[in-house]
Amino acid sequence: MNRQRNLSLLAVLGLTGALAGAPIAGAEPIEEPPAQVRWGACPEGVEDRATGPAQLQCATVPVPLNYSEPEGAQIEIMISRLASKNPDKRRGVLLLNPGGPGGAGLDQPAFLAAQGLPADVLDSYDVIGMDTRGVGHSAPVSCGFTDDQAYFGNIPPYAVNDAAVTERAAVAQGVAQQCAANDHEGRLRYVSTANMARDLDRIRAALGEDKASFLGYSYGTALGAAYASMFPRQADRVVLDSNIGDTYLDHEGMRLYGRGMEETFPDFAKWAAARHDTYGLGRTPEEVRRTYLTLAERLDANPVDGMDGNLFRFGTFFTLYRPALYEPAAESWKSLLETGHPGPAGGRPPGTGAASPNDNAWSVFLAVTCNDAEWPEDLGTYQRAVAEDRERHPLYGAAAANVMPCAYWKLGPSEPPVRIDNTGPADVLIVQNQRDPVTPLRGGELLDEKFGQRSRLVSVDGSGHGVYLLGTNSCASDVVTGYLVDGTMPDNDMTCRAN
Repeated sequence: MNRQRNLSLLAVLGLTGALAGAPIAGAEPIEEPPAQVRWGACPEGVEDRATGPAQLQCATVPVPLNYSEPEGAQIEIMISRLASKNPDKRRGVLLLNPGGPGGAGLDQPAFLAAQGLPADVLDSYDVIGMDTRGVGHSAPVSCGFTDDQAYFGNIPPYAVNDAAVTERAAVAQGVAQQCAANDHEGRLRYVSTANMARDLDRIRAALGEDKASFLGYSYGTALGAAYASMFPRQADRVVLDSNIGDTYLDHEGMRLYGRGMEETFPDFAKWAAARHDTYGLGRTPEEVRRTYLTLAERLDANPVDGMDGNLFRFGTFFTLYRPALYEPAAESWKSLLETGHPGPAGGRPPGTGAASPNDNAWSVFLAVTCNDAEWPEDLGTYQRAVAEDRERHPLYGAAAANVMPCAYWKLGPSEPPVRIDNTGPADVLIVQNQRDPVTPLRGGELLDEKFGQRSRLVSVDGSGHGVYLLGTNSCASDVVTGYLVDGTMPDNDMTCRAN
């Protein structure tokens, strides 16, 4: 944010922050006659043709590059559709976002259908995926990242001391300059959550719909919250899953990753301790935690096979996204303890200098994150935050609090962040695991507090990143499906117990 094969790119979420000036509130809906959407085949690679006939159709929708100049330069947003096969039950469109920012979403309708999206939901909606502006097939942007610019989903490396923050600052400044130098078509400054929300309303209008429902994961919760706030009369049923707590990410939001790992790591530690005879990582969760800290410090001093302490910490953070990832992580830890090498999971392969396949996703993440809100420019702010979080959240805090290119970004922000609108209809359902490494429970609570009577929070006694269709909690699944199909909103905030 958000699917397992893209998790490292979607670990780019956060919570709160501030930007001087009046926040963006409501926006004018698109009133002109809907554009003609011409559906056709999707680009190669959107669906795996080996699994059967294509399910999706694709089309493009023109939108202004700069909404301050609506008649100026236009870009095209590519969308996909998994059409309802039951016109008697169809009630509208369900717009999707998989997370990021920077996650490609054209394949998401088929992905969620394969994950078990209920037939009642598929009957009720044309399910609409998209590559948001700057992503994939929608006027893609590029900072020109190569495969040896190891950004690990844009989370900075773990800073062991102040000198490490200073060292990273030089890298971050270079990245900001690199992005600006590669912005040959002048698009990066317009890649923002507010503009993506405006694009959603253009898509709604182009599809000929008076309203649009929305299901967003991870960063998609920021986009969905922005859409519900800017276009409250056009937003229908809004589901926000695994929440960053606002409509944007800033430095304080990034720091929540440290809290998320502290809250979620005990689930892995308990699992590993119960299997000490197999992996030898510790007989108690406390011993497993000590093993983690010992291995990280050892790899800080003596990296092996491309794995250093930073990569080990990031790999463990990533492991907490899904309990299904516990076993390969435990195997790698076991190999490190017994042989001094990471085993089949391996470290980081050496870079070749070639263009990175993650260039587009990383570029969009930085553009949105840096354009949405102001970031501290004083290096001392980051050094103090790293020192605080190294003590408060020792597992990962000194990575999440470290300096990022946003400290040196010159392309934005060009407008204040979107302000949560708590005066609209009660149409926002917030679902959140209680233990999530990247979007902690506090993110869901914050968003629920800001929406007030507009929202209900469903907290789930579960672990990992993603609830609806990505987890196994039947209570939460029933609540979300009921809301999307029948509009049934819980009377109050509620908790779903573990299955």
